[in-house]
Amino acid sequence: MLHVALTGNIAAGKSAVAELFRRWGAVVIDADVLVREAQVPGTAEFDAIVHRFGAGVVAPDGTLDRPALRRLVLADPNALAGLNTIMHPAVHRRRAELVAAVRAGGAEVVVSVIPLLFEAADPAEFDAVVLVDAPEPLRRERLLATRDLTPAEASAMIAAQQPAEPKRARSDYVIDNNTDLATLERRAAEVWVALRRRATEGGHARA
Repeated sequence: MLHVALTGNIAAGKSAVAELFRRWGAVVIDADVLVREAQVPGTAEFDAIVHRFGAGVVAPDGTLDRPALRRLVLADPNALAGLNTIMHPAVHRRRAELVAAVRAGGAEVVVSVIPLLFEAADPAEFDAVVLVDAPEPLRRERLLATRDLTPAEASAMIAAQQPAEPKRARSDYVIDNNTDLATLERRAAEVWVALRRRATEGGHARA
């Protein structure tokens, strides 16, 4: 089984590429989905978040008020670090469980979507790293167009991640998402062919 890490800074286009890989046959494990699952009421992570940040991050219906939590952590690096301390171990454990299950099921290519791969995980754990990248002004434009964010919030979310350039140098494949969807699909397809070749030929070790 080839285990691929798919990463990229916010609004670069990771989700679009992940969906293409899924369509072409990959098993996709998305860290953002695992985060949401771990933050539902009744989990240890939900309780830890409320204990750390207070009742102000609980919505009237008892679920996590994500916009309120986002405002808190974007305004305070220590708060962001505290949230990461709660969430990262839980997500890592759950991802490991899912990877083991699909490996036992005979999957050929598993893609773990990890936005903070270089910031909070170990790229060496994976057989290949795929980075989706786009220029920062374009990513800011996408954020403002698709999410309910102020310009200051969009800038803060971008600033919370490491710059893309060092990540490009540490990735096995880079998919530039700086034009249109048709071009993105073509570029993603080229990478997918290379990944499938590595999976079928047993070339799992990273160079």
